[in-house]
Amino acid sequence: MGCGRVGATLAQSLESSGHSVAVVDQNPDAFRRLSSEFTGKKVTGVGFDRDTLVQAGIEDAYAFAAVSDGDNSNILSARVVRETFGVEKVVARIYDPQRAEIYQRLGIPTVATVRWTADQVLRRMLPFGATDEYRDPSGRVRLAQVDFHPGWIGRTVRAIEDATGARVAFVSRFGDGTVVTERTVLQENDVLHVIMEDERAAAVERLLTHAPKVEAE
Repeated sequence: MGCGRVGATLAQSLESSGHSVAVVDQNPDAFRRLSSEFTGKKVTGVGFDRDTLVQAGIEDAYAFAAVSDGDNSNILSARVVRETFGVEKVVARIYDPQRAEIYQRLGIPTVATVRWTADQVLRRMLPFGATDEYRDPSGRVRLAQVDFHPGWIGRTVRAIEDATGARVAFVSRFGDGTVVTERTVLQENDVLHVIMEDERAAAVERLLTHAPKVEAE
């Protein structure tokens, strides 16, 4: 739902990957953003209207993305699709970070546009920190990309986990994701991805962005 720049790009990316796609927007002019090669359905209507959704094929849908420019419309559409039509793979774009956290805890996966953009800008401005990559619906567990002090290079995953109390999920090495074991050694230019409890996040970030203690090995 929503044929703005994000919706049009998403629809075309999905179709180019071999998926059947239907796009819903209440403004028929919005469909002009789709390329002339787009062969999916274009349905004019409100994204949370049941008849509109049925016309778009929601009864046979595997997934639904609500990416209009309205938070209320996105959340309402996402709830109708999940609760009325039983579509499990639902995601909603939300501009308001506080709303995004609330709906995430209600079990509706959200993409908090403002929060994500701010995090990405901060990551490029400040060398050390953590950027969320996933939060569970309760908001208690985070998967985050965490920067680390050069002093951690050469230390094992086990040393990192013992020192922080967090779990190393994987590292990105030379652009490829690498599943780690407790003996995996952190290398220069690795990107560290850590699973941790939200209440421990600040402490984990603080430990990793400072030189490790000698006994951390």
